[in-house]
Amino acid sequence: MSLSYPTVAVIGGGASGILAALTAAEVPGRRVLLLEKQQRIGRKLLATGNGRCNLSNWNALPAAYFGTDAAFAAPALEAFSPLDVHRFFSHLGLLTVTEDSGRIYPLSDSSNSVLDVLRFALDRAGVDVRCSFPVDSICRSGSAFSLTGGSETLTADAVILACGGAAGAKLGGSSDGYRLAAQLGHRRTALHPSLTRIRTAPEYPRALKGIRVQAKLRLARQDETLAAADGEVQFTETGISGPAGFDLSRAAAFGGDGLTLHLQLLPYDEAAVRSLVCEKIAAFPALEASELFTGMLHNRLGRIVVKAAGIPPTLPLSSLSEAQITAAVSRCCDFYLPVLGVDGFDAAQVTAGGLQTDEFSPETLESRLVPGFFACGEVLDIDGPCGGYNLQWAWASGVLAGRLGA
Repeated sequence: MSLSYPTVAVIGGGASGILAALTAAEVPGRRVLLLEKQQRIGRKLLATGNGRCNLSNWNALPAAYFGTDAAFAAPALEAFSPLDVHRFFSHLGLLTVTEDSGRIYPLSDSSNSVLDVLRFALDRAGVDVRCSFPVDSICRSGSAFSLTGGSETLTADAVILACGGAAGAKLGGSSDGYRLAAQLGHRRTALHPSLTRIRTAPEYPRALKGIRVQAKLRLARQDETLAAADGEVQFTETGISGPAGFDLSRAAAFGGDGLTLHLQLLPYDEAAVRSLVCEKIAAFPALEASELFTGMLHNRLGRIVVKAAGIPPTLPLSSLSEAQITAAVSRCCDFYLPVLGVDGFDAAQVTAGGLQTDEFSPETLESRLVPGFFACGEVLDIDGPCGGYNLQWAWASGVLAGRLGA
């Protein structure tokens, strides 16, 4: 790597910004400034994976990502793969563990461990970390850039924008990156919250609040399936949460009105569920109908399925008609909920949408409009599903941008 940019300013001290700064600092003699508006770096990183920090996923391949041009992500993801992430953190002394799903976590189960080794690496690399420095404006001044924060103005030969997206405002999410890029002539797409809770008609979710279930999910508009997922669902007072629900939230945010969420509550087809139900009726004919799914589903969920099927809860199982049995089985295999929308950016983990990727080179992440200006991470119109994919994009794009086209 050459010293083509003697001074590099990285705006944003999150995952992508930290990796961009560390990569840029690999060139001897280069000065790297890491500018973070909050009092400390990595606050959003600390919250990922419910505080466990889902570092990456061995399945985080380019085909898994979204965006107006999702293929834009491929060069970065290929340049710094999940294996590279694993090796990188191993070299920093971080022990990791992989779950069956392919998710990679620190062995300590604590995101603090991840941030600590990154802070040590920044210090060792000589990166000048400046917290409480919100960049208010950026402009091109000759062959350099001027960045103003409060009463102070800094000059850099190259700038890497790593501000993140609008999601998670309490952890520092904002529209700063889009605003700063706009000052240099860049545009963004429409923004939507992603990896957030889906709001549904509340009658049944409200009664199921707190219950977790493994289910197959399908988001549909009438007979058209818009998205599908398989995994853990958690019912909330206003709808559903959990990894599988989060994976459908992007499609729900983009999908508009008239959507329905369908949950298959048992891992069997209708014929198998009907057989189980009939065995239960034959074995316990005196039980009330409300207990039809006891032993198969969470007790509260089983009772709600019976209620949703329109069956009187106190009716003896022996008195259930064929139509009522069919209705109960059908509701268990397709527990459908009308979708009202999704929670907003404050509750979302990721922003879907961002800076238009056709204005950046996918091979270098350098602006096609302004030489020496790079962008990485969530600020760009690239996002992934739940399970370490978005941090993988942050690390990979940060590394690629930090190479500064070299």
